[in-house]
Amino acid sequence: MALSSNFNFAPTAFRRWNQIGFYLVAVLFNFCLTLQVLTVGLAYFYNPQWWNIHVWLVRSYSGLSLVLLVWVYLVPFPRRVRSLTTSMPVLLGLQFLTIHLRSPLPLGVLHPLFGFTLFSTSTTLVHRVWLIISGKSDVEETALTHD
Repeated sequence: MALSSNFNFAPTAFRRWNQIGFYLVAVLFNFCLTLQVLTVGLAYFYNPQWWNIHVWLVRSYSGLSLVLLVWVYLVPFPRRVRSLTTSMPVLLGLQFLTIHLRSPLPLGVLHPLFGFTLFSTSTTLVHRVWLIISGKSDVEETALTHD
């Protein structure tokens, strides 16, 4: 019987540590995104040299969204967490398109909107994953998908 309980504990502990790792990467992504918003404000209102840091930041941390995308499908997470995570690389792609794509339509005006949506999505993801790993989420939220 003791062997059985130890055997059952290992996958749960492994899953929990993977979820904590995922949470830490999501927090890092959100922190970098916050810094990026601050640097764009500094570039616009204070000194245009901050724009270089704004661009460098997105090029540096955007790969974390792909790490999270792979990770969310390797560890059981609720569908809501998976959909939030999946939307982040899509929103980053739209961010890149609205800045770099030249068209007769002024698509650049959508850039701040996609940025706000990305920030909201990232913050919601951090909050949802925190509820899961802290054990404060309700029964529906903790229904893990094993697809």
